[in-house]
Amino acid sequence: MHFNLFLLSLLLGAVGFCGCSRETEGRFQGYIEGEYVYVASPLGGTLTNLAVARGDAVQVGQLLFALERESEAAAVREAEHNLSQARAQWADLTKGRRPSEITSLQAQLERARADLKLSDAELVRRQDLLARNVVSAEELDQARSQRDADQAQVDQLAADLATGRLGGREDVVAAAQDFVAAQSNALVRARWSFDQKQQFAPAAGPVQDTLYRQGEYVAAGTPVVALLPSDHVKVRFFVPETWLARVKVGGPVRVTFDGAGHPYTATVNYLSTQAEYTPPVIYNRENRASLVYMIEAKFPVADAPDLRPGQPVDVQLTPWP
Repeated sequence: MHFNLFLLSLLLGAVGFCGCSRETEGRFQGYIEGEYVYVASPLGGTLTNLAVARGDAVQVGQLLFALERESEAAAVREAEHNLSQARAQWADLTKGRRPSEITSLQAQLERARADLKLSDAELVRRQDLLARNVVSAEELDQARSQRDADQAQVDQLAADLATGRLGGREDVVAAAQDFVAAQSNALVRARWSFDQKQQFAPAAGPVQDTLYRQGEYVAAGTPVVALLPSDHVKVRFFVPETWLARVKVGGPVRVTFDGAGHPYTATVNYLSTQAEYTPPVIYNRENRASLVYMIEAKFPVADAPDLRPGQPVDVQLTPWP
């Protein structure tokens, strides 16, 4: 009984010594973490093309999947037709009357001006005849009335010609222009819906998983492909409170793991502001019940293919002056 207690005390002392030795060396346990990107379409539909498979390495802009989009294509065609009609109506209002109508008005105006010229001459002649008592005052009044009627006709046709060249009224033209803008916005929305039925890789990296098979219906907003971008791989480790002051954002750490051919360097980008009592048991060899803080550090993109999320690692803090 006493011997067993003695062995237990020796074991605890050895564990404590190893833990202190590790803290002295600045070496801590951690694991690789991946920040996945789940790619989904904001619209639902049947999956017609799954262009990638699990484990594929994709580049930015590469097609990942496509959903059925016949109805969206029809909506685009309809919106294009409506916009074309609206533009034609607006153009017709801004152009004024057709060239043939303008030509006809011009011819009528020329005839009216010729009639006015004749009536002016007739009025002058009758005024001269009245002065010589050849014609009566009534005949002079008739000539003056004809001249005034011809002048009114010229004025009317000139106004009609000017109006014909102006086109539609300002309020009608403005309304037609607003209608063109509305149809243009409708086309933008239709094209957006059409485009959203295909999704492309937002970043380069391996395909972690595909969540649907071709032919299945995918609800709106449901991820179809999970990516792990190369710049989203990091190491997460835990340090005691006594070491926290030695860790700085932007500082380097050295990471090693079983089978690694060389140490990897990561850059600290996050220090937790909340304390935890223990890190995950599976990654904590000593299982010490001490106060620790979580630290995260990111790897260079070139090292990402060598690292696997969930992989246990050892993290060595570089000496701090």
